[in-house]
Amino acid sequence: MYVVATAGHVDHGKSTLARALTGMDPDRWEEEKRRGLTIDLGFVWTHLPSGADVAFVDVPGHERFLGNMLAGLGPAPVVLFVVAADEGWQAQSTDHRDAIAALGISHGVVALTRADRADDQRRQEVRAEVGRQLAGTALADAAIIEVSAKTGEGIEKLRAELDTVLAAAPAPDAERRVRLWVDRSFSVKGAGTVVTGTLGAGSIAVGDRLELLSGGELVPVEVRGLHSENTAVVSAQPVTRVAVNLRGVEAEAISRGDSLLSPSTWRVTQEFDVRRVSGESLSDVVQELIVHTGTAGVEARVRPLSGDFARIRLSAPLALQLGDRFVLRGPGARHVLAGVEIVDLVPPALRRRGAAARRAEELAQLEDYRNPAQSLRHRGYVLLSELEQDGYETSAPPAGVIAFNKWWITARQVGQWKQALNDAVQEHMAAKPLSVGLPRGAARDVLGVEEDSLLNLAVAAAKLESAEGVIRLPGAAVNLGEAEAGVAELERRLKREPFAAPEAADLRELGLGNKELAAAERAGRLLRLKDGVVLLPAAVAEARTRLQEIEQPFSTSQARQALCTTRRVAIPLLEQLDAKGITRRLDGSLRELA
Repeated sequence: MYVVATAGHVDHGKSTLARALTGMDPDRWEEEKRRGLTIDLGFVWTHLPSGADVAFVDVPGHERFLGNMLAGLGPAPVVLFVVAADEGWQAQSTDHRDAIAALGISHGVVALTRADRADDQRRQEVRAEVGRQLAGTALADAAIIEVSAKTGEGIEKLRAELDTVLAAAPAPDAERRVRLWVDRSFSVKGAGTVVTGTLGAGSIAVGDRLELLSGGELVPVEVRGLHSENTAVVSAQPVTRVAVNLRGVEAEAISRGDSLLSPSTWRVTQEFDVRRVSGESLSDVVQELIVHTGTAGVEARVRPLSGDFARIRLSAPLALQLGDRFVLRGPGARHVLAGVEIVDLVPPALRRRGAAARRAEELAQLEDYRNPAQSLRHRGYVLLSELEQDGYETSAPPAGVIAFNKWWITARQVGQWKQALNDAVQEHMAAKPLSVGLPRGAARDVLGVEEDSLLNLAVAAAKLESAEGVIRLPGAAVNLGEAEAGVAELERRLKREPFAAPEAADLRELGLGNKELAAAERAGRLLRLKDGVVLLPAAVAEARTRLQEIEQPFSTSQARQALCTTRRVAIPLLEQLDAKGITRRLDGSLRELA
């Protein structure tokens, strides 16, 4: 299937032409039929001479319904532009032309309707005027077909031209992620919630699990059924008009402008940078606007960066990607101000004086906004999956960017991490010389990263050592600082009497608290056992030697006598020997050497 949207001034015969091409009435509402005025979107379809299936989205032409018109035009890849041969180019002809340019629709055909009301001279005048008005736009070379729904003149020629235009349009990608802009939602008795829209890329099948972005919230939904052109189908391929029966959401909770999405594949955002592609200078636009993309019309605040660039903040988040087009219009305005396209979905903050102008200069130098180098320059590092969500080209990292696990990281960022981590470790050890090193949590805070893999990369780049939950200089000896004198005195005493562990009062007198003893133990100078017993590390080997000299097995009392120590020291020391496999317990009171 192909999808074509109509466009053109009010009462120039868009709906009448759609009816003549399809035999179906696109006006759905009683008020539209009574007034002969299209108010909302209409949907009809037919087969072209080639056999191609084409659906038309008929849009209102009256200036009061510009928002509805943009909702119909937004998702359409091809346009049927209508100008009445008797009246010629009119005000809304200009608005619709500007909307087409803003949305980047580049394929279409022009129909000069009501040809039966214009003589040859008038037809030539209108053709010339249409050519002048479309000059410089993507429709400049579009065929102009004179038609009359009343007499049938040109209808078959128009159908043939539509065949030609549609065959030349870019082929949609059925493998891409889905983003279906919702243009209608309703409830069907016995079936439940149904939404309709134009599927421009990707595929949807019965049973698929999708996400509905509605009111800024992502709601998981399941595809219960599919219809296209009032016929049930198992799956839908692009480009097609499709009605999706959803499970998991009520129809009343869904509005035009919501979107059905492939799960976890889109960036949902409110703020981004854009560049002007048509219309007025962005320096001149009012800051509070309505912006349109897809079927959505959203209030937004626009901060001009220059005449060609601006930052937009939406009142509600949308699922967006690089290159998405927006139409800008003032609140209550019935005319298009400008068209813009997204060039950065994660723009840097503008905090300093002159930052907006510098940002505009930076964006003006972009040769290809789909190259992630620019975004990485101010972000430093980013998940590859996020770049893909945004629509960047990710076949290979650009120059100066490192592919590391699931991340792309600039070499500059790695250098900054390296310097920051080295500085933090040295500052930490200078402030806390008894510390074993900078805790990993503190290191993550310093770097502003959450993932261990990124911290490990920074540790490797800085040539530091990570062990025991801390980061330290490789091979760095523990500096005991003021505790050195007390530890040295304790070493002298224990060398004379290896198992004469000091009492708590002795340790306090030497200035050795838990922090100092822990540092000395990390340095390999002391051994701490249970119950506050402190010995030299060599005490384990000395104990084994002395126990070899007594009869096996032995009691705790016999061991205490062989070691010339107290029960306070003997019990934790024997437990240490058990843990190391030097001794083994035979029963509750006896041990032997292993």
